Amino acid sequence: MPPMTLTLETTAYTEDQLAHKDVPQIALAGRSNVGKSSLINTIAGRRRTLAKVSATPGKTRSINYYRVEPGGFFIVDLPGYGYAKCSKSERAKWAKLTQTYLTRTPELRGVAVLLDCRLEPQRIDIDLVDYCRSQKLPVLPVLTKADKCKQRDRARTRKAWSLLLGDAAPLFFSSFTGEGVDELWDAIREATADGPA
Repeated sequence: MPPMTLTLETTAYTEDQLAHKDVPQIALAGRSNVGKSSLINTIAGRRRTLAKVSATPGKTRSINYYRVEPGGFFIVDLPGYGYAKCSKSERAKWAKLTQTYLTRTPELRGVAVLLDCRLEPQRIDIDLVDYCRSQKLPVLPVLTKADKCKQRDRARTRKAWSLLLGDAAPLFFSSFTGEGVDELWDAIREATADGPA
């Protein structure tokens, strides 16, 4: 299998800028500072050169479309949610943009929901999973920052999410060690394989 490459192709800050791509898409969603930008750079085999990484939550304020080759599909990075220090109106704007994308993108094959493996299931994350399922969107749970979790904590967190998710088994991912990169690519390729959206 040749290496996968990601190229940032389109950025949308408003609903009218949302791109219409007639190819499969998989979205990345998660709370602010869960590690979405680091994940993108890691699966692209890059360090801080594709998606901007910041210690400050709430830096991703747009919907970013990354073309994947070979494959010709898109990984779409959604704005992080749950960042309390930005204004209420700004949070509402991001939420509306994300909701519009999730409900008006027929090419969307699923949502990779990034979850901090150091935390027990949080209501805000559970609500996102429930919303995706209400829209008939498959959910791929990804437990990030796995290198910072002890084995017993991993087991506890995975069990808690497995009980909530039922059929969707979470996978562990670490941008620091590279754990889970191959498994995540396999899941993304399977989700975006040719077939009805």
